[in-house]
Amino acid sequence: MIRPELRAFMRDRAELLIFGALTLAGLWLVFLGGWFFALIGGTVVLVGASLTIGAMRHAPFRRPVAAPGVVELIEGAVRFYGATETGGEIALRDLTEIRLLRLQGRAHWRLRSRDGQALLVPVDAAGAAVLADAFESLPGMDMGAMSRALAQVARQPQSMQTLWRKPD
Repeated sequence: MIRPELRAFMRDRAELLIFGALTLAGLWLVFLGGWFFALIGGTVVLVGASLTIGAMRHAPFRRPVAAPGVVELIEGAVRFYGATETGGEIALRDLTEIRLLRLQGRAHWRLRSRDGQALLVPVDAAGAAVLADAFESLPGMDMGAMSRALAQVARQPQSMQTLWRKPD
């Protein structure tokens, strides 16, 4: 019943659409009348708006799976199981640097640990969207800058950006 293009659009942006609808429902409650509904509606608007902003910042992390391998976030550790690339694991507490770079036409996260080990994770590997939640927990992380860099990396043929370094 729903056209495939519209279904794909809605599936890709489901989280954003739901939180936007929550914000609009809160606005409707605000203008319904009375101080009670205005208070409840204002609270719903604040919650919906904050969730919408978070969904917009996570949107660039959600990509179609185009790279071999699987990313998992288990007990504070990023694990990458590579099919054709080297996999590995780095605990979030041991991370010292996050870079976004382009190798052989594909964007990768380069995660470096305290002892100098590096883990390359393709941004379009299965499960790579969980990295947004992992990176959000790091001190001093600017998720807005990270989202912008992730959106721009597809247009640059060769690039490398340091997006986060562990504060001393």
